[in-house]
This record gives sequence, structure tokens and C-alpha cells, in this order.
Amino acid sequence: MAGKILLVDDEASIREMIGFALSRAGFSYVEAADVAQAEAEILRDVPDLILLDWMLPGRSGIDLVKSLRGDISTRSIPIIMLTARGEEEDMVRGLRGGADDYITKPFAPKELVARIEAVLRRAKPEATNDAIDLDGLQLNPVSHRVSVDGQELVLGPTEFRMLHVFMTHPERVYSREQLLDLVWGANIHIGPRTVDMHVSNLRKALEASGHHRLIQTVRGSGYRLSARGRA
Repeated sequence: MAGKILLVDDEASIREMIGFALSRAGFSYVEAADVAQAEAEILRDVPDLILLDWMLPGRSGIDLVKSLRGDISTRSIPIIMLTARGEEEDMVRGLRGGADDYITKPFAPKELVARIEAVLRRAKPEATNDAIDLDGLQLNPVSHRVSVDGQELVLGPTEFRMLHVFMTHPERVYSREQLLDLVWGANIHIGPRTVDMHVSNLRKALEASGHHRLIQTVRGSGYRLSARGRA
């Protein structure tokens, strides 16, 4: 799947239409009809992106945006506002409130999918289906394969997700806590030392091709993938 979407809209027909478009584009999604349901879904499993209606029963979508942006555990979730409010002032208010993009109803499903893909490429490239080639190491999220010069490498699912995160953000240093969040999910309760074990497994899988040297330990900080580490 290209990424998990949380779809928040109080109209069932809108959710059905958008859900169909998301499924065809390769996204998994969950639905919520109001802010309370949305918050429960986020607590259960943090999504890769939120599609959020402005006008919701009870609390508004913009209120939820402000709440998410004020919490360190959710502030980086990409959010696209969906709304019938097409005035420029409303658009500015939504974007300044913390939304990453703003789409006015009615909209074409293809446009929505294109906007989602664009926002994910900027904010969470590891949630897209784009293949990656770095220093001869190729990772394909669609086929779930990793290879070097056409020779496939055998990786476990956790090591694959970890490598995907590293390859979409080369040179970025990740703490163990950040990797736990990105690879396992924010609500999984395992120790940071589990990260060390899987980094070790990943290095062993890359050792034959020499790409294990790309995975560097940054003392006191965590890990990064750097092409500069290749001998």
C-alpha cells in the first residue's frame, strides 16, 4: 500500500466516493464521521495523512488541526482540508491553521489523489510507492524487493521498513525513539534496544554487497544512512 489515510467527513456518500478513489490508487484508509472518532483512530494507529472536512458536527475540522499541531506526537501528520468553503479568506485561514493543502468541494477524485501524492512526497516520502536507487542499492515499495545490480537481497519486513525510512531520508540522523515511531508505529511498546538488533540484522543483509557501510552509527544520537560511508 502507498500509505494509510484517515478520512474524516460526516457525509457517508462523500466517504464512499473518496474511499473508492483511495483504494484504486493503492492507499489503505479508515473512516471517521466526527472529531471524536478521528481522535480515537489516531490514538489507535497514527495515519500517514489525514483528509479532513472543515464542517463537522460538534468540533470543526480546523479545531482538530490546531489540536494535532499542538501535540508533539501528531504535529507532523500531513493534513489536507476538504471543504465547501471556497473563499480565499477561508483557504488562508485553513493553511495558516496548520493544513498542508486545501481542496474545495466538489473536486475530481484524480485531483485529490494527485494532491495526496504530492503532499506525501514532501512530508513522508517513505509512505509513497516511488522506487529508490541509492549508490546501486535499489528498493521497490510496490514489489517489496531490495536488490543490488539485479541481485535480490533477502530482508525481513521490519528491516525492509527500516531501510525504506533510511533511503527516503539519506544523511538524516534518527534517534532510536524516532525509528520506533516510524518503523513500528507510535503505539507499539517495545524497547529502544530492539532498534539496535534490527539495525544489526539490516547490516548483515547488506554486507555481501558492501552496502552495510551505508548504515552508520552516530554516537549519542542514533543512526543514519550515508553514501559517504561507502568505501
